[in-house]
Amino acid sequence: MNEEREHGTQPLDGMMTAWGLGNHDLVDASPEQLTHKQVQRARSGRTLTLHMMQKTTRALNIAVWYRLKKEERETYFEYLHKHVFNYAKNHDPAFVDPNADLMEAVLKRGSKVISREA
Repeated sequence: MNEEREHGTQPLDGMMTAWGLGNHDLVDASPEQLTHKQVQRARSGRTLTLHMMQKTTRALNIAVWYRLKKEERETYFEYLHKHVFNYAKNHDPAFVDPNADLMEAVLKRGSKVISREA
């Protein structure tokens, strides 16, 4: 194992768990041909390119978006790659997720997809 390429479990993993998402949810939501292997590598902390970090983050935002009601979407804070990966430039380890209340609401009603319409 190369220490320079392994960064340990990423904030992405905790966010996906908190939102009730699995790897397949991101793969399914992504319009950019994201694979299960890529999501697993992202969660486990394997070094990704900037493009791959952004692609994974977009898939996370889309997967969460599908689980929100119309009125909840207005208050949703879209994550950037610096919030999701601890080795990204400008990552803030003290970042507090502004979507905590939305996460709780989604988990209480179940993590099913509400609508795929934008």
